[in-house]
Amino acid sequence: MSGSPVGLTLAAALGGVLYFLGYLGWDVWPCLLVFLVPLWWALERVGERGWRAAFLTGTVFGLVAYAGGFVWLWRLFDAFLAGNRLAGAVMWGGYGLWFAGGFGAYALLFRAVRRRGWPVLAAGVPSLLLLEWLQPQLFPVNAGSALVNVPIAVQTADLGGPLLLTGLLGVVNAALFETVAWRRGGRRPVGVWLATAVVVAAALLYGRARLTRFATMPADAPALRVGVVQANLGLLEKRTQGIVAHEKHLEQTRELLAAGDVDLVVWPETAYVRALRRPLPLDGHLVLAGLSVPLLFGTGSTHEEDGRLLHANSVFLIGADGMIRDAYDKNLLIPFAEYVPLGDALPAIRRWFPNLQEFDASTETPALHLGPWRLATPICYEVVRPDFVRRMVRASEPHLLVTLANDAWFGDSAEPWIHLALARLRAVEQRRYLVRATNSGVSAIVDPAGRVVVQSRLFMRENLRATVHPLEGLTLYARAGDWPGWLAAGVVVLCLVRHRRSAWSAAASAL
Repeated sequence: MSGSPVGLTLAAALGGVLYFLGYLGWDVWPCLLVFLVPLWWALERVGERGWRAAFLTGTVFGLVAYAGGFVWLWRLFDAFLAGNRLAGAVMWGGYGLWFAGGFGAYALLFRAVRRRGWPVLAAGVPSLLLLEWLQPQLFPVNAGSALVNVPIAVQTADLGGPLLLTGLLGVVNAALFETVAWRRGGRRPVGVWLATAVVVAAALLYGRARLTRFATMPADAPALRVGVVQANLGLLEKRTQGIVAHEKHLEQTRELLAAGDVDLVVWPETAYVRALRRPLPLDGHLVLAGLSVPLLFGTGSTHEEDGRLLHANSVFLIGADGMIRDAYDKNLLIPFAEYVPLGDALPAIRRWFPNLQEFDASTETPALHLGPWRLATPICYEVVRPDFVRRMVRASEPHLLVTLANDAWFGDSAEPWIHLALARLRAVEQRRYLVRATNSGVSAIVDPAGRVVVQSRLFMRENLRATVHPLEGLTLYARAGDWPGWLAAGVVVLCLVRHRRSAWSAAASAL
């Protein structure tokens, strides 16, 4: 590759390929140790060609990363648009332009900081954290989330969440970039090497300590025996055969209990198809149908509020006495799946989505109580949002995380595995055991270090069981939130208002 427009475009595209290969779904995580190097190389060489060239370079990077990393999204459009590929292509492409445009803006910010004489470490890493922190995304993407597949490296997530993990990757990328520049005749980057060595060593030592901490639990630690039922039912099948679906969950639960007692059985999202009418408390014996074990399950529900009938995607917990006293209603609804933006103003839009289920969003995040233990129950998409799960944990201080989902919409794609990986990351951030129950996979039970204790296969009828330990306390991330984003903002502002050197050429010559 040369400094020609074609060479620069290819370099940016290579960076995008490394990004999606390293991210969740493809899972070749070592690619993320170098994914920024080709992009920075290209941006260094378009610096004097103007802001348009820089923006285009960043956008190419983002488009390639999106094209390879969001292939799974096509399956959702197929399901909800009843095969309308044209509408699906428009939506997929529009979201891709938004995603890529963020990296175009990133390139402009990188260029602005470099023109003030600051090194690549200061220009590239804080700007990336700002992009991940501030750009609204329907499906949040943090490069550092891929480190959930590297147990010793992901443990710092309880300190600063996904942004801190992205920062760790960014520092390694900067060291490699400066090393390549040095080999091509630049200055020896001793300071960058030392800083990177200190950061990486600290992260690995911390990770080792946390893994050791959660390797075993004290013999006297409280314990809960949890069972998960995965009946392998698709959403449309459950809608048309509600009674049959209930019977299948009951039958499978009896099989689970026949293999040994548990303290809690968990069914997935919308496992019970017939909506429950509130207010609470409710008699749960109709759902239990003879079972004598606490049951946590997902279903639709209705209730009145200010004279208006509201429909919610809910989680209920039936206690040991057969009564339902606690419920959680989903807060974060998925557009075009659980509600239609501008649906009231443009009702014709609803016709484009024949499988739409419309719910009303709640704003409350109560815990569900199992005896003395509090459970936080993010539903499906909510668990991919670290900020939301953090808010749930701060509000209810749960002893256990239980997330219910239905990934059948995505078929045999990467999405169920990405969803599981992000749920595992929430377990690390909050240092809680996490139970994940899905209709068709992948169901799992995860320990506070993000390691899978047991998991199901995809599109299989399976039962899971494991012992979990209720835990207390708030992590630094739970208390302080996305402080790496605030730190990055401060660094970027400082770099923009203060020139380190007087000319762009002086900064480039240091490479």
